[in-house]
Amino acid sequence: MYYYPYFYPYGYVPVNQDVRQFHQPYSPYLPQYAEQIEPDTNVEEEKRITLSDQGNHPYVVDIEEAAEQNRRFRTALWTGRHLQVVLMSLRSGEDIGLEIHRHTDQFLRIEEGHGLVQMGRERNNLNFQRNIREDDAIMVPAGTWHNIINTGRKPLKLYTIYAPPHHPHGTVHRTKAEAKAAEAGHREEEKSDD
Repeated sequence: MYYYPYFYPYGYVPVNQDVRQFHQPYSPYLPQYAEQIEPDTNVEEEKRITLSDQGNHPYVVDIEEAAEQNRRFRTALWTGRHLQVVLMSLRSGEDIGLEIHRHTDQFLRIEEGHGLVQMGRERNNLNFQRNIREDDAIMVPAGTWHNIINTGRKPLKLYTIYAPPHHPHGTVHRTKAEAKAAEAGHREEEKSDD
């Protein structure tokens, strides 16, 4: 076979050029790119999210990571004028508690664990029941009775979006008992305002 120094399947390549340089893809592991790589940082520190109400300001968050970090029964993460994002964590066997929001639509997404969702138009007739697990989304129309029960052995981590907001800005309830007490106090305030 004859050697043709100027023949190259992709076009003309001068003989004194190293043909390999035209085939090398970018890789951060190659020596010529080593100085472009930033030193490793502690990934755990980067992932820690401040779990407090950032509401009514522009905000970006890894919502899955925030939901998984939350250890409180309820933590408001963002409260605006027309929308609220709340993180929840239910212990094994714990439930949200049967509730209804007459003027608020609700979206819930399960990020970790599994459980059962129940819904219905009447308090004593929760005829909609589904098993739920990680990555499931639940839509609750305004005026629908609903409950979520953690049927697993690990905490059920989720976030919920209320439109319009349902809880006061900055709401944090460490336990379900604390949430019930706060909601009872809130109902008493509403009655006294009437």
